[in-house]
Order: sequence, then structure tokens, then C-alpha cells
Amino acid sequence: MFLKIKSKIRKMSENNIPNEINEEIQNQVNEVQDDLEVEMSELEALKAEIQKEKDQYLRLFAEFDNYKKRTTKERFDIFKTANAEVITALLPVLDDFDRAIKELEKKEDQEVLKGVQLIQNKLIETLRGKGLKALEIQSGHDFDTDTMEAITQIPAPTEDLKGKVVDVIETGYALNDKVIRFAKVVIGQ
Repeated sequence: MFLKIKSKIRKMSENNIPNEINEEIQNQVNEVQDDLEVEMSELEALKAEIQKEKDQYLRLFAEFDNYKKRTTKERFDIFKTANAEVITALLPVLDDFDRAIKELEKKEDQEVLKGVQLIQNKLIETLRGKGLKALEIQSGHDFDTDTMEAITQIPAPTEDLKGKVVDVIETGYALNDKVIRFAKVVIGQ
């Protein structure tokens, strides 16, 4: 654009336009050029400011999105384990049912045994619906400190039981894949 104006000025000066007019035109062109340069620099500054604001907005949006995800996960975890205290308090009742059934199996009264088993099954199914699972540990399993607690060690009855579970004293339980009570076991030495 400036080149066109300058070329017109040259043509005008070649056409013998008086010097005063030529100089005045040149001064006006220079002023317009200066004003345009100032406006261009202001435009660049505004573009840089807009880019800065956009970057801040994107960071703030990402931070808020992370906050939402974190709080949703925390809320889900709280709901998932909200029953943990109540269920943990009921675990001794399950142990009592196991002991009662073992004793009733020794006696002749099968009707009482069936009644107690029905009540035990109902309690177990209710707790299972809330996410409780018994840890499946049997004699011969490898000792695992993530799910088991060794109460004592005894000489292994056979060579293949060394370092493995010989007997399960108390059943372990997990609530939604988190161990809430370790299984108490006897280990072979």
C-alpha cells in the first residue's frame, strides 16, 4: 500500500508538481505511515494479550476438569467404602455362625442346623450384595502378606507345605477388593 502511494508521489513529482505540495504530500504520507505502524504494533500487542488470555483460560479449564474428576473419584470411593465400619462390626457375627454350625453338625438335630444355615446364608448374601467377599484361602496356598496374617508357625507336616498355609484359623474378608480383615493362618516351617 505504501509502495503504491510512494510511486504516485514520484510520478507527481516527475509531473512537475510544485515542491511545497510534494513535500506536504510526503509529510502526510509519512504521518499516515507512522500512524499505521503504531496501530500495527498495538494490534500485535492485542494479539499477544489475547493469546495470553486464551492460554490462561485453557489452563484454568484443564485445572477445573481435573478438580471435577478428582472430586468425583473421591466421592465414589467414599460411597464404595461407606459401609466398611458396619460390615467390619458384623464380621464377628459371621465367625460365630461358623462356630455354631460346626457344633450343630456334631449333634443329631438337623432341623436347628438347617435353620442356622439359612440365617447365615441370608446374612452372607446381604453382605455380599454390599461388596463383601470372603478371601478364598485353603491349606497348601502360598503365604501372601497382602491378604494373610501368620499367627504361628509349626513344623510342616509334609515337605510341600513348607512356607505355605497349613491351616486357616479365621477367614479374611475384602470389601470392594480392599482387604478389611486379613485371614489368620498357620504357616508350615
